[in-house]
Amino acid sequence: MQRRHLLQLIAATPLAGAAARVVAAPAAEGTKLLVVFLRGAYDSTSLLVPTANSDFYYASRPNIAIPRPGTPDGALPLDGGDWGLHPALAQSVLPLYQRKQAAFIAFAGTDDLTRSHFETQDAIELGVAPDNARRDYRSGFLNRLAGVLGAGPLADVSPIAFTDQLPIVLRGDDAKAANMALAGVARQALDARQSQIIASMYRNTALAQPVAEGFQVRDEVVRAMQAEMDAASRNAMSPKGFEQVARRMALLMRERYDIGFVDVGGWDTHVGQGAAKGYLANRFEELGRGVAGFAQEMGDAAWRQTVVVVVSEFGRTFRENGNRGTDHGHGTVYWVLGGGLAAQAGGRVVGEQQPLTQATLFQNRDHAVLNEYRAVLGGLFQRMYGLSTAQVARVFGGAAVKDLRLV
Repeated sequence: MQRRHLLQLIAATPLAGAAARVVAAPAAEGTKLLVVFLRGAYDSTSLLVPTANSDFYYASRPNIAIPRPGTPDGALPLDGGDWGLHPALAQSVLPLYQRKQAAFIAFAGTDDLTRSHFETQDAIELGVAPDNARRDYRSGFLNRLAGVLGAGPLADVSPIAFTDQLPIVLRGDDAKAANMALAGVARQALDARQSQIIASMYRNTALAQPVAEGFQVRDEVVRAMQAEMDAASRNAMSPKGFEQVARRMALLMRERYDIGFVDVGGWDTHVGQGAAKGYLANRFEELGRGVAGFAQEMGDAAWRQTVVVVVSEFGRTFRENGNRGTDHGHGTVYWVLGGGLAAQAGGRVVGEQQPLTQATLFQNRDHAVLNEYRAVLGGLFQRMYGLSTAQVARVFGGAAVKDLRLV
């Protein structure tokens, strides 16, 4: 689709909400923010491999561990040898990291302990503490941020969600937000061809019924697991084809929009997660190409004023489960990318950290949360836009700002 047609289509998209004015923020003209939500809770332990405490890691993941750095398909060394990056990102995110245009926040997340996809996704989008008994689903934190910015020098600040419905994070009366999905990726049905071939081999034998029953049980389990993955993704697009969508997003954000949001599903890997290759590796590769494509399409000048934040509702268990996958966890890893990252932050794993040992696991199963998401994002927004303490409080009420000096 040509740029003119895309912009015409966006211009015709209904806008939600009425503008409410708050204290102005001295935001810089041209600053861009994109939030990417990985729905389904991706396995951050496969993204950032704890190479400094590798014996415990490899003992905990006998089938899905990423091979050691320096071996075939091994983790890519990062940050002085404490961490290794998944090799699927070697051609996409690693070059950004090496140019100091990418950083990772380890031990990040929310203090929510439900391990519920929906509960935690909602809490993050709303920008509220998990113990907040009153949740106003009409007000998401990106809408409040846009409202703070729109009251000042960016009076015409334009937020957009690249989704088929307006997400919670951009709902509200503080700013007008548009939404439009840029692509639809069809979900693939289960292919029964191999099952039929195998079943036919046992037809008219004593094993015919056990084989048929075995396939029936397998199909029921797969359907149940797929249903959970689909539900956890909340109809978010698959990472497959994300690069094309990301380039379209960059075109629109470069030309018109200041704040963007997109969600990507397919990260609920209870079964057959894979290691350096396999299901999760394919998702990482697709996501990485999308992020790198977004950066390229923005162009050097706009990319220097752009920050991309990649989040997920929580991490996954440190130990693999009996299905060679991982279950719902707690702490995770956030990504922060952009051409204007601070020299001391780009090309690093930042934030409060601790060794990953059995003694330090949260509830003996998960990464701890040492960098609470509202505090971290509040500190990031404060630096990006020059927000006052009162303005950060308008976006994340009650949060204690944690400045990681990312920009």
